[in-house]
Formats: sequence, structure tokens, C-alpha cells
Amino acid sequence: MCTWFAARRLLLALATLVAAAPRLVRADEPTVNVHGWTLTPAGRQVRLGDRPYGMAISPDGHTLVISNDGQSTESLMVVERSSGEVRQTLAYDRPEGLYLGVGFSPDGQHLYASAGGNNKIRVYDVRDQQLVESAPIELPTTDEAGKKILPYPAGVTVSADGKSLFVANNLTDSLTIVDLTAGAVRATTPIGHNPYAVVVTADGRTAYVSNWGESSISAFDTVAATERHKIAVGTHPSALLLNPSRAELYVANSDSDSLSVIDVASDQVKRTLSFAPYPDAREGSSPNALALSPDGNTLYVANAGNNDVAVVHLGEPDTIVGLIPTAWYPAALAVALDGQTLYVVNAKGLGSGPNPNGPNPYEREAPPDQFVGTMMVGTLSMVPIPDADALAAYTQQVMSNNGFDERDQVRISGKPPEQPIPRRPGDPSPIKHVIYVIKENRTYDQVLGGLGQGNGDPNLQLFGDESAPNHHQLARQFVTLDNFFADAEVSADGWNWSTAALANTYLQKNWPQNYGSRGRPYDFEGGNLATAPSSDPTNAYLWDRLDRAGISYRNYGFWVFNGMVAATAPQLVGNTDPNYPGYNLRITDQTRMDEWLSEFQQLVDADSLPAVELVRLPNDHTAGTTPNMPTPRAMMADNDLALGRMVEAVSHSPYWADTAMFVVEDDAQNGPDHVDAHRTIALVISPFTRTGAVDSTRYTTSSVLRTMELILGLGPMTQFDARATPLLNAFSDTADPTPYAALTPDQPLDELNALDAPMAAQSQAMDLSQADRAPERALNEAIWQSIRGTASPMPEPISPTSPSGIDND
Repeated sequence: MCTWFAARRLLLALATLVAAAPRLVRADEPTVNVHGWTLTPAGRQVRLGDRPYGMAISPDGHTLVISNDGQSTESLMVVERSSGEVRQTLAYDRPEGLYLGVGFSPDGQHLYASAGGNNKIRVYDVRDQQLVESAPIELPTTDEAGKKILPYPAGVTVSADGKSLFVANNLTDSLTIVDLTAGAVRATTPIGHNPYAVVVTADGRTAYVSNWGESSISAFDTVAATERHKIAVGTHPSALLLNPSRAELYVANSDSDSLSVIDVASDQVKRTLSFAPYPDAREGSSPNALALSPDGNTLYVANAGNNDVAVVHLGEPDTIVGLIPTAWYPAALAVALDGQTLYVVNAKGLGSGPNPNGPNPYEREAPPDQFVGTMMVGTLSMVPIPDADALAAYTQQVMSNNGFDERDQVRISGKPPEQPIPRRPGDPSPIKHVIYVIKENRTYDQVLGGLGQGNGDPNLQLFGDESAPNHHQLARQFVTLDNFFADAEVSADGWNWSTAALANTYLQKNWPQNYGSRGRPYDFEGGNLATAPSSDPTNAYLWDRLDRAGISYRNYGFWVFNGMVAATAPQLVGNTDPNYPGYNLRITDQTRMDEWLSEFQQLVDADSLPAVELVRLPNDHTAGTTPNMPTPRAMMADNDLALGRMVEAVSHSPYWADTAMFVVEDDAQNGPDHVDAHRTIALVISPFTRTGAVDSTRYTTSSVLRTMELILGLGPMTQFDARATPLLNAFSDTADPTPYAALTPDQPLDELNALDAPMAAQSQAMDLSQADRAPERALNEAIWQSIRGTASPMPEPISPTSPSGIDND
């Protein structure tokens, strides 16, 4: 027994040493994120966990507590402020979790953290930079009528007297007041849509809540427990910060790229400051976190989209005096009590990397460090406050990193020549029709790794000429894009990147909760305007821009569920083929293509093909090895043949001479890739493509949108498609009218998974009703084993966007 206790003490001692070991991330060399933007974070970098989104600094200024809110294991990390040493990590495996909100009591003896889908507030005693969890505060999960509700607590704050806790309930549009003395809920009151953050005035009489899903702040009477009124601000407000020295409230408007300054005496907006990086810039800066210098004269604003922190000298007028470069997606800020150091939490750290052992539809669930949604490591930047000269240098670095200093706003003089891809919106193009096809979730290597040209790894290819002959032939006959990256991690943000050139903060911070099985509903493809990444949520998506520009379009399956178009896209209804099925893996892509071909022929006969067609072909997602569902290869072959039939029909029609087809995956999460977990398939099909060429230009999802916009005469939707490289090198000024003949896969389309197929039981238990409801690693491993056999290990993921070295201790 003495031996057992001694061994146990040794293990505990080793665990303590590991927990306290330095977690420095080496960021000596610039890295490039998936969007192609350079990362050169200022200060020292400390390794955190999966998607850190929340941070609080203790009242004595010695301790930072960070909430890691990603898809995999969520955790609270206790960090010694001055050294960056991680003193403690409290981990929560699904379904237990955390969600955004974290705050200290005024005396620093207690910490409160939101638990999201667990519908409770976690309570901790704070002892010498260690947290000891005690009984949580349970929130009501039924309303007055007895109906089940899901509060999903987000932002939290404690009153100055330490007696009350205020909780923003993100999914019940309400604010809860907790009596901390009694340890019980005092009141829950309706406020605005999708409340995010809450702050309370020093006298404790007024609470302000940011309504993330609309454009308002709720001013709340804490004594009467009622909402006094709403204050109109910018779109999708998130972070809030009170400045007692100026009696002002600052509001980060995450989708109008602005800051609202509210006079707390009158509850009136008295100033608005823009964070657009250049004149007339579209949305994309995504301000979402705030911090204040101790003297109340300098405000720090984290621009998640631009990977920087804006330094604002407060006054009338407020002045942005410079920008500090960060790692990828800064999402939380704090300033040391002496005002000498800025702390920046970067949700996506320094990027992902290759994932050769990544997801596979025939295998077990991928380890977190091999799945694109969880393999990115968040970081903490510890940045000495820069003087004027250092800030000027930092500002220039940010401009260079993001390409803002390379923009050419001067229109070419004279009459521009007609080119397949115009250099400016409105310039002429011989291309008059665009067909945009979005498929589901494959990497480049998984389909084209063995193509025989381009940068592929044949060892990672699962779908070769037997099941994807058209994908292979289209890449060979037209143009091979072997350096194309999805801007997204998963379908939730992928569909927004693919149709709006941005996934906003609501999407970025909520999809990991949904994918991590922590009770978050899927509202990312319509149904909630909180997801619309624009200052005008009704004009955020490609079809909105087409509609307002008077450009004809037809929709086949975009945002269609159970035969209905999403309620938040009413203009799509009249432009949608009601007979074309949306996402449903039990409907074949041949059925979809039969319907598309029938209507296409009618449009050809009537000489009325719209300028744009939006087509969803989802079955390359596969159903894994679910018994009595088609095998992964069969579903890929179904998808492949449907695409081949479509191209054949277009190329033999009178519209072929002036058409370009763009085929992309919404994301790359369902496969391994030896270059980067975000690298995916893109096909460009037109008489004007560079026949047979390999184009290794770095492109992204936003590049495709930018290319289509230039053809159609539309301006960019966000900073990301404005900055994206158009697919110029994939096109030629000389047309090759050779039509395409569809290939029939050797793989039978009706091959079904047997009852004893590899991982059949796991696949059968998966939710395949919507994209990405199934556990990705399990789905992908099932596919791998179905094709490669149960004895074949699935390779792990990689990425050149990851830093040259992360110290994993």
C-alpha cells in the first residue's frame, strides 16, 4: 500500500509539473492562414486549447482565466499573468462544456463560467491561482407554461457589491438575475435576440445587454427586473465595456465593423467609430472584444477578421492611432492593471496543418489534432504596450499582412479589352452564364491525390477513376487547381463562406458547440439572421446581390430543407426549382440531375437560361458504412456521374460558348491531405479554361466568388472576396469549344453496405439528416476501411499554415 501511495504521489507531482510547464508557441517566422493572410503576432505567444473565446483578469491583476470553447475537449485555463505560465487546466468532455462567459467576483474569491448547453453557471472558489469547482447554479429549463426551454447561458457579470450575478441567455432571448447570497435565480426577463454580453453600472441599478442577433442594446432596470428600452446600435453587437471615468458604454458591432459609444446618463449613442481598414471597405473586420487602459483614455478593439487589435485614443473625436498584429482570430482582450501589457486571446492561433491521418468515411472518429475543426491550437499573445514608433511599425505590418496596402483602386483608363475574367466589375466578358455547384466535404488528396499531375499524394486517394472518373477527367481536360483552399472548417461556416465570403462571429463561436454535441441547434444555413455576415442582414448573400442587381438566377437546392427554402431567404423562393431536392442522402444525385436536366432543356428550348444557376450536389458527403445505405464509393460514383452528366449537357448546348462552371466543396473536413487540412477540390469548366494546364496559384473559396462577381459585374461582398486572388491563371483568352462526354464509373451506384460492413454499427447510429451531423472522424474512418480494409490505418492531418514549431510539451 505504501508503494501505491508513493507511486500516486509521484504521478500527481509529474502532472503538476506538466501543467505548469512553459507552453510557448514559436512564432519567429511569418505564417499564412487559410485565407492567404500573413500572421506575425506581436509579443510572446502561449499555447492554449481548442477555440479560446472567453477571458477574465482577476481583480488583483495576477491571474488570467481563459475559456476554451471548441468542438473537442473544452477547458478553463488558469494563467499566471506576468509569466504566461499555465497553472491549471480544468477539462470538460462532452456533453459537459463551457460557452464564452467567464467572470470574477469583485473580491476575486469566486469565478463564474457559463456552461452553455448544460444550462448552468459553473462556480469556482479561487485559491492561490487554483480553481476549486463547487455546486453550479442551475438555470430554469422550463418556462411558466411548463414548456422545455434551452437558455444556453453566454455572457456573465457580477455586480460591484458581489451580491448579484447577471446572465445573458443566448437561446431564450432573456436575462437572468441570480441572488448570490441565496444561491438562487431571482428573475428571468425577456430582452433582445441572441443576447451575448452583459455589463452592470457601478451603482448596480442598470444592466446593458448586447443583442447579438439584432442591432440593439437592452437597457435593463435591475431593481424592477424589467427592460427599460432598447438602444439602436450597429449590426450584431457583441462585446460591451463600461468606462466609469467617462460615463460611456462601448459596443463592438461585429457585422457593421463599428463601435457605438453610448452616454450612460442619457442612453443615447453619441459617437460611432468605423473599423473599416480602408475607405469603402466591405464588412469583415469583425470587432468582437474590448479592453480599456487603466486611465480610461485608450480603448483596445480586437478585429477578429483582420487579425489585429485597433488602438483607439478616446475623445471627441475618437481616433484610431494604430494597429497591433495578432495571430488568427483575436477574440478576447485584457490589459494589465499597470497598463503596461496587453493580453490577446487568438481563437485559431497560427493555423492548422496537413492531416494525413485525418477523417475518413470508413474509420473511427479522428483524433482532435487530425480533424480540421479542432486541430488548430489557440494562443495567448502577451504584448508590451507599444510606444508611438513601435505602434507605427506594427500598423504598417498589419497593412502588409492583410494586403490592404496593395489595393489598386484606380480604374484602367480607356476602353478595357474583353477578357474572360474582367479586371474590374463592369468590364466586358465573353462569359454570360455562370453555373455554381457546391458539393460536400472532400479534400484534394482524397479525390485527386492520384491524378498523375499536380501536387497530390496517391496514398491518400480513396476515390480514383473507378468511382470518380469525371472528377479526374474534368481536372485533366480543363484545368487542375492543386493549391485551392476552403476558407471554412466545416459545413456550418462553409456554406456562409461559399455564398457570402464570410462566416461571422455568431457562426465562428457557435458551430463548435453544435458539432461538439453540446446542445446547440443548427441554425447556420438560414433560419436566423444572426448568421448573416453584413451590416444589412437582408443583403448578405450572393443571391441577395443578384436580386438587387437585377441579374437573373435559378436555385437548385441551396438552403432547401424538407422541400422548403429557409425562411430568412424569401427572395430565393420564387427563384427555386421546387422539384429539386435539397440535402437528403437518401435521394440520389441522379434523381437531382434528372430534374436539373429536365428544366435545363426547357430553358434551352425557350432560350431563357438565367445568368446564374446555383446547384447543390451533396452525395459525395456519403453515409459512411450505414447498413443498407450505398457504400461510400457508390455515393461518390453517384455524385461523380451526376456532375459528368451536367457538364456534358451544358457543353453540348448552345450556351456552352459563353458559360463557365465553378465546382467547389463547401469545406474539406471529411478527408486527409498532405498539404493542408483545408485544401480541397475546385473544378473550373469552360471553353475559356487553360486546357490541360496545372494552375498552382493559391486560391480560396472567396477567389471563386470574386471571379464570378467580376464576370457578373458585381462588387465584392466582404473584405475577403475583395482581397482574394481571382482565378485569372485558370483562364485563357482563346476559347477551346471541345465538348465534354460524361464517363460512367465502374463502381456500381447501387452497391449497399452490408450489415457487417466496417464500423456498420457506428455508421447506423450517426445522424445523417443534415450535413455534418455525424461525427467526422468516425464517418471518415468508416469510409477509409470500406475502401482500404480494416487493417489499413488512416493517415493523420498536416498544414504548412501551422507554425514551424509548437511546443506541445
